[in-house]
Amino acid sequence: MSGKAKIAPTTDLPLLMQALRDQGITDPQVLAAIEKTPRDLFTPDLFKARSWEDSALPIACGQTISQPYIVGLMTQALTIEPRSRVLEIGTGSGYQTTVLSHVSRLVYTIERYRTLMKEAEARFARLGLTNVITKFGDGGEGWAEQAPFDRIMVTAAAEDDPKRLLSQLKPNGVLVAPIGKGPVQSLRRYAGDGKGGFKVEVLCDVRFVPLLDGVARDQ
Repeated sequence: MSGKAKIAPTTDLPLLMQALRDQGITDPQVLAAIEKTPRDLFTPDLFKARSWEDSALPIACGQTISQPYIVGLMTQALTIEPRSRVLEIGTGSGYQTTVLSHVSRLVYTIERYRTLMKEAEARFARLGLTNVITKFGDGGEGWAEQAPFDRIMVTAAAEDDPKRLLSQLKPNGVLVAPIGKGPVQSLRRYAGDGKGGFKVEVLCDVRFVPLLDGVARDQ
């Protein structure tokens, strides 16, 4: 199938956008990026009717497409600038990647499931995205060859502070990640102080799949 992806009917999109505003997503660039990203393109056929719900939905390989509110919250917390180079750990369906691509100069994204990576790459091609660079690999290792990054987003839960990823940030960079071992984690924002340290802010409780070592060999 070729050509640009069509935006889904906006019957439920205005309700979703209002819900995001009501929950504190106020950055106009972030809201615009979510509004023009066709979430139905990233949603499995079984859940197409729920594409515009403000809820997480299952995708292949036991992963999920994040709740739009969490996508908005994490993107807003990164305070991305137009010239920012962003590293995303966990491509998944590519939905969050696409939102990031609309507010940054370049997005480098890593996925450990080859099936998910190939499907996401096909979606990026349909959308005509030219500022997304993909890699099949271990997200916990980051992407040292392309470091340092202005911003890093982690879309899977690390058990503790992701020191290797923090080392790939610029001195004044920002990293947002869910941290914790249990089913509920804390979403944390790490802001570089320019001297090698970080100010850490806890944003809210979240539920993410765990950040696993290595790559998945069978998927």
